[in-house]
Amino acid sequence: MFDQIAHSYDTLNHRLSWDIDKRWRREAIKKLLPYKPDRILDVATGTGDFAILSAKMLRPSKLIGIDLSEGMMDIGKKKVSTEKLGNVISFVKGDCLALPFADESFDAVTSAFGIRNFESLDKGLKEMYRVLKKGGALCIIELTTPVCFPMKQLFKIYSHTILPMYGRIISKDKDAYRYLTASIEAFPQGETMVGIIKSAGFNAASFKRMTFGICTIYIATK
Repeated sequence: MFDQIAHSYDTLNHRLSWDIDKRWRREAIKKLLPYKPDRILDVATGTGDFAILSAKMLRPSKLIGIDLSEGMMDIGKKKVSTEKLGNVISFVKGDCLALPFADESFDAVTSAFGIRNFESLDKGLKEMYRVLKKGGALCIIELTTPVCFPMKQLFKIYSHTILPMYGRIISKDKDAYRYLTASIEAFPQGETMVGIIKSAGFNAASFKRMTFGICTIYIATK
């Protein structure tokens, strides 16, 4: 599915969020600044937007993006080349539930709008914990459902009508953006997600809701 919508993925993300997703990414990356990570792994990297912004803001010596979708990463590779960041960012096709890296290989592990697609959230988080160095930081940014009136009701209307209709027109895939809504609603949020992160071994886990709860940033350490 992600290979099929790769050509329109970035355009749709920006338009459907009215470009607010760019600010969400920036706010998430700011939370990693105190850790000064030199080696970063971006899990479920997609088309590489988070990886590219991380490279610009955090200036690591090495950043690896991993994903199962070659179509998405092909778009990312073109953007990395345009930004002249090929000496810093590289892409690896791989399973996020069985990361092909040694224990404690990275100073920071990130995932932006991709972790809700994991077949097993617990297994994916444990793999992220395994490859993270002691003292390193985990940063997750994910779409969530608002919890307060009236944003909760407005978001439900938007996500069940406008979002799938517009997504179908632009992406030419009738199922992709129905899946997006379903995956957001099914994904654990807030305190529940923090508990799951801690169960994977992380400590000092916290979360911050953005834009009335449409998006949530999670930070934890090893």
